Amino acid sequence: MKAISIQTFGSPDGLAVVDLPVPAPAAGQVLIATEAVGVGGVDTVIRSGALAAYGFKEGHIPGGEVAGTVTAVGEDVDVSWIGRRVWGFTGTGGGYVEQAVAPVEQILPLPGSLSAAAAVTLGSSGSVAHFGLRHARFAPGETVLVRGAAGGIGIMTVQLAARGGAAAVAVTTSSSERGERLRRLGATHVLDRSGDGGKEAPAGYDVIIDVVAGEDMPSFLDRLNPNGRMVAVGAVAGQPPADFGTRIMAAFRKSMSFAAFSAATVTPADLSAVRGKQFAAAGRGEIEAVVHELLPLDEAVLAHRKMDAGEVFGRIVLTP
Repeated sequence: MKAISIQTFGSPDGLAVVDLPVPAPAAGQVLIATEAVGVGGVDTVIRSGALAAYGFKEGHIPGGEVAGTVTAVGEDVDVSWIGRRVWGFTGTGGGYVEQAVAPVEQILPLPGSLSAAAAVTLGSSGSVAHFGLRHARFAPGETVLVRGAAGGIGIMTVQLAARGGAAAVAVTTSSSERGERLRRLGATHVLDRSGDGGKEAPAGYDVIIDVVAGEDMPSFLDRLNPNGRMVAVGAVAGQPPADFGTRIMAAFRKSMSFAAFSAATVTPADLSAVRGKQFAAAGRGEIEAVVHELLPLDEAVLAHRKMDAGEVFGRIVLTP
């Protein structure tokens, strides 16, 4: 079968098409003939080599999110899964393939009204947005800032915050065109990447969901209201400065808080429950899965170039 492998860490040119044997699902696993593979920000970080210290090696198959049809099951898995269209999470790799293996507790049947591309656009991003807002204790009537709102997680956070009754949903983004698209999804204020957006933008926020992190993250702590909460759900710009916590201590009397959130801390059952509701809502047109572009699997290099260049609004989906 065709697969994409990281032959050399660094630029997207280190990705290559390779031929691998079709895997056999082990006990508790299913084999999925992939129709769609989501390209995530974590894939580009792994490809860059930035996470090599965490055990990622050259030869790694990136991708964690696929959708397609179950073609085989391992021991102890109900054979009725065979022939069903599903979304599946393969973990921190193994997704850029024509035939993917996933644990049965990490798959979910797809409604007939939802495309495979929409499923891999919503599956991980939607659940991170949902639980990220919950981690921040977001409540109706509060003001929310989504930092880095043009990616999958940011777009879903904007929609969920707006649907959840936020008094304002501000976004940081790189262009007015993206800002207008985010307004159509529920944003009320468009800011530049530094967080500036004119006199009409809220002076402070009760909740900040940060997908970006990086060197500029501490300046956004200054934008929290008293009792405000910032939750980092990603770090596409890298780690923040080691001393960023001094910003919180300097504003001690505001009782601000910072937290990180990873979906790895949520049980598969809870994740599946949220994803199932979001897939159904998307099928009814209540939330939107924003697919930037469909590309063939063997154009993964181009997909990663577009990601690195910041050209993507929503998610690129590879089609085997």
